[in-house]
Amino acid sequence: MTIIVISAATPVFAHKTVFVEQYEIEVGWSDEPPLVSQQNAIVFAFTVDEGEGVSTGVTNAFRDLTATVKSGSVSKQLDVLSDSKAGHYYSKIIPTQTGPLVIELKGTLNGVEVNEAVEIESVESINVIAFPPTDASGLPDLAKIKNTLGQLQQDVAQIQQGGTSGGESGKSYDYAMFAMGLGAAGVILAVVSLIKRK
Repeated sequence: MTIIVISAATPVFAHKTVFVEQYEIEVGWSDEPPLVSQQNAIVFAFTVDEGEGVSTGVTNAFRDLTATVKSGSVSKQLDVLSDSKAGHYYSKIIPTQTGPLVIELKGTLNGVEVNEAVEIESVESINVIAFPPTDASGLPDLAKIKNTLGQLQQDVAQIQQGGTSGGESGKSYDYAMFAMGLGAAGVILAVVSLIKRK
């Protein structure tokens, strides 16, 4: 007799759960692991214990409740939207640096006071899945581009101060170099802008 076992690999979500009286609140990322510069969402699931092992989703959970995301001393109140599934909510976010984030829930939930701080899974470098790897910020060679732009600005400043002399020919050379510097700076700024939008 042959027994065939079929198993399906399911993702393990590192969501955190807190309990406030009869309410269970689950907080985590929509896509895990969360990566720098990649759009994601912080998701919430609110359920209430109805007894005898039965729980239901809590609607209008954020009517008198706010969610704030904190990274060190920097914080921002989240714009939380309702999902199609009862008791589920989400807030879109693009993490900009690696490290842990804390979600603070404050207010009341159907008259029950809520004051919870939940540390969700840490944001990781895009190098976790990127190939070839990029720099630590998740933006390829952005630092090099900025350095090049800074050097160009210094060169242009020197030209403006009369770094080249020699009458009319010197002035023509200065103007030509100045125009080239501006053109190169414009191209670099365009590249930086495109990279930041991705």
